[in-house]
Order: sequence, then C-alpha cells, then structure tokens
Amino acid sequence: MTTQYENLATLALWTDFFKVSPAELPAERQMRARRMSGFIRGQLLPAAEPAGTAPAAADAASAAGTTTAEPTKKAAPQVAREWVPAQWGLVPSWVKSEKDAKLRAPKLLVALNETVSTTQAFRDAWLAGQRCIIPMQAFYVDDVRTGKAIPTRIARVDGQPMGVAGVWSQWTDPDTGSELLSYAVLTLNANSHALMRRYGPQGAERRMPAILGEGTYDAWLTARQDKAREFMRAYPANWLLANPVEHKKDKKPKGLFD
Repeated sequence: MTTQYENLATLALWTDFFKVSPAELPAERQMRARRMSGFIRGQLLPAAEPAGTAPAAADAASAAGTTTAEPTKKAAPQVAREWVPAQWGLVPSWVKSEKDAKLRAPKLLVALNETVSTTQAFRDAWLAGQRCIIPMQAFYVDDVRTGKAIPTRIARVDGQPMGVAGVWSQWTDPDTGSELLSYAVLTLNANSHALMRRYGPQGAERRMPAILGEGTYDAWLTARQDKAREFMRAYPANWLLANPVEHKKDKKPKGLFD
C-alpha cells in the first residue's frame, strides 16, 4: 500500500517543469497519509478564432472568378494549469462527518487504474473528470527479495521530477461548512515491468504509479473520459533508478505501490 512519496525540493522545479507557481513550498518534503501538499489540475481556455479568409471575402472572390487562400486550421486547444493545495488521501464528497473523513483518507491514498471508474470511493471523481497531476521527485517501495524489507527509493534516471496521474475530490464538512480538497494516486499493474516487478510482498500483485509522459500533461487533464485511460501506461524501466534507503529509523519510509 502506498504510504510515502517525496515532494519537489524547490519552487523552481514546479515552475520550470510543470508550469505552475505555488505560493510556497509544501510544508512536507516526505509525503504521508493526510499530510498537505497539492496537485495540478487543468482547464481548457476558450479557442481563439483562427486567422484566415473571412467568409464575405471568400464569397466576393468567388463571384469575381478569383481564388483565395485556404482558411487556416484551428489552433490546438490551450490549457491553463493550476496548482491546488490539497490533502493526500481522498475524501469522497458523500462522506458525512469529519470523523469518517479522517478514517477513510489513509485508506484512499491510491486508486487502481482498472477499477477507478467503478470503486465507490473514486467513481464520482473519475466520472466528473476530476483528474490531476501529482508532482513527485521519487516514490518508495519495499524490496523483500532477501526476506527482509529494504526500503528503496525509485526516481528518474535523469533526476527530473515525475508527473503522476491522480484523481481529486472536494468535500464539505456538513457541520462547519469548511471545504477540503484531497487526492489519490493512480496505479498500474506492474507484474511484467522489468524493474517494479521486483518489489512488494511475496505473492502479491505488483503495482506502480501511473507516471505520465511529459508531452501528455495537458491532454491527460482535459481528455474525454473514454480516452483518459490511454495516457496511463507503464513508465519504461530503463528510465527509472532504484536505490536502497539508509538503514536509519528516520530514513525508513514504508513500502509504496506494493
């Protein structure tokens, strides 16, 4: 089960890599259940009118027996990205009390790609198109091949951040009216993945976060529901690097994506 990932170290990484500008760094570098960080969501901007021949001019040219240039094709849609502070551990909108919200959130850190559209806790968010990108510097898994769990940090080979697919929800406390934004990480089956199949409990299904390709961020945020799953594919093993974590109590993160 996912219990920890590593946030980006500097505001410049958010700005340069994800094109968003948080007001300040999230307080937590090592993210765990119910701690505050945030996610990126997107909104389609109104399409600009393409440059080209106006209809009246085209009609006049036709009457005169002359030709006009072909109209310019519509430009690709533009997406405005927004950084949203939020809690890791999704709280469904239908939760009835703060106590229930606190109990559910640690159990809803991840959503399975295969069942996100049918699982009660995540279904409403998925069907509403509430998809997001979760910036990560690294995530952690347990290597149990020796019989002893060895926490292992997984990051990109080039040291760049990862944009991980997620879903988000907004919950309103019925007693106080206060609102809470929260999110969950989407994961994929990794039984056949050259790297991630090594990690996790013996006999259990292997899972990994759905790391998005950098060129697909805006499309993932705004795609039609029936197309969204096409963006969630296993990240190439040779683009990831695994390193054991030091054996110190304060540097022993629990296993993730097991």
